[in-house]
Amino acid sequence: MYASFKSIGAYKPKEVRTNKWFEDKIDTTDEWIFKRTGIKERLVASENENTSDLGTKAAEVAIQRAGITAKDVDLVICATLSPDFSAMPSTACLISEKLGIKDVMAFDISAACTGFVYALSVAKAFIESGMKKNVLIIGAEKASNVMDYTDRNICMLFGDGAGAAIISRTEDKEKSIIDVQCSADGNLKEILYIPGVGSPDDKFMHMKGNETFKIAVKTLTSDVEKIMAKNNYVNEDIDLFIPHQANIRIIKAVGKALNLTDSQKVLTVEKYGNTSAASIPMAMNDCFEDGRLTNGKTMLLDAFGGGATWGSAIVKFNG
Repeated sequence: MYASFKSIGAYKPKEVRTNKWFEDKIDTTDEWIFKRTGIKERLVASENENTSDLGTKAAEVAIQRAGITAKDVDLVICATLSPDFSAMPSTACLISEKLGIKDVMAFDISAACTGFVYALSVAKAFIESGMKKNVLIIGAEKASNVMDYTDRNICMLFGDGAGAAIISRTEDKEKSIIDVQCSADGNLKEILYIPGVGSPDDKFMHMKGNETFKIAVKTLTSDVEKIMAKNNYVNEDIDLFIPHQANIRIIKAVGKALNLTDSQKVLTVEKYGNTSAASIPMAMNDCFEDGRLTNGKTMLLDAFGGGATWGSAIVKFNG
C-alpha cells in the first residue's frame, strides 16, 4: 500500500501589490527589493478573506482535479503560520466545514514555510499505515495579517495565497511518493518567529535576515543531498526542482550547490513573493497549469522555515 500524489490546486488573491507600493511606506525602492530578493510583486487577500477561505478555494480545485468529491476525503491537514484563530479552532476544521466535510479528522500543522512538506509526510504515513484513503493537504497563508508594514527588514517579502493537494492510496509503487524527510532544531527559534499568544502588543513576524539566509542555504543543500543519496537518485532523475520560494538568492545558491539546471528549477518568487506554507503547492500548481508537470514526472521539493524546520521530498506525480 503506497501514497500517491493525485492532484494539485491553488488559489491566488486578486490584489497585486508591486514593489512601488512599499516606496511610500518604508525607505526602499523597487530596484533594491528586486535585486536583494528577486520579488517584483506579491498577492494580497481582501479584508474579508481569511486564511480558511483561501485554503477552501484551493482545496476545491484539488478535489475536482483528483476526480473525487469532498465526501471521499477522510483526513484534512492544513499547514499555516497565519491561522484564522490564534489557537482554536484549527484552520483545517474551518476548511472542512466550508467544504461540507463532516465527522472527519482535521488538524493544523505549525511548521512555517516547511509546513506543506510536513503535511505531505503525515499524509503519506496515514495512507501507508492503512488508516486513510484520501488525504487533503493544504498550505494556506494570509501573511499580510502578520506583517508590520513599517519593518523594512521583512514586510516586502511575504504574500498571500493557498495551494492544496490530494494524496491517495495506490498499490502501484511506480506511482508513489518516493520519500519525505523532515527535521527541526528549536535552538534556531529566534531567527524567525511571531510572538503571538502572550504578546498581545506584538503579533508581527520577526526575522534575522542574514542568519536565516546562511542557515537556509546550508541546510537546504545538505537535506537534498541526503534524500537523493538515500534513494539512489541523481540529478538527471529529477524533472522539476520545486523549492520554497523565499528569496531568489537562496534558490540560486542551493541550485548551484546541487548542480541543477535552469530547466529543472521552478521559480515563482518574482510574482508571488514568499507565501510560506503555500509557496511550494502554488509553484507546483503553476507547473501543472503551464504543462510542465504531467503524469509520471518526478519532483524534488525542498523547504526551510521558522522553528527552525526543514524538509525535502522526492515525489512522482500521479495526476
